[in-house]
Amino acid sequence: MINRSRRVFFTRKQLSPQPRLPWIKDENTFTDHCLRCNACIDACQTKVIIKGDGGFPVVDFHHGEGECSFCYQCADVCPEPLFELQSQPPWTQVATINSSCLALNNIECRSCGDQCETQAITFSLQVAKVAQPVINQADCSGCGACISGCPVAAIEMITP
Repeated sequence: MINRSRRVFFTRKQLSPQPRLPWIKDENTFTDHCLRCNACIDACQTKVIIKGDGGFPVVDFHHGEGECSFCYQCADVCPEPLFELQSQPPWTQVATINSSCLALNNIECRSCGDQCETQAITFSLQVAKVAQPVINQADCSGCGACISGCPVAAIEMITP
């Protein structure tokens, strides 16, 4: 069992929350029962699952193809009952754009919108400015495609 608060105390740095795999039941069940066997890492179609803190698998949208295809293979190959059914939503995380976004700094860029398959990122036309990005969180699947497409790393996933 991992106590993340104790790890922060000893490392003196804040651990950034990395998204776990889609369909994980809950964090405690995951850290208590995950065997760290790497079966999910090997099965990932888009190669966005990597070894994270403590050897536990996490999703990193900067690796592989940069997005989760929600293929459910990570859950299918897992020998432990850590995952919800595929009929459930994969997770509640959605994309958010921070102030380093090029468009928010009046530089034309629509990379995130071009990558968004669900078209959750649109651009609002502005007078005397470049079009500004708008994320419709209801349409955002949290797949991460926009993260890998952003040239200035201005997009991150949050759990609303």
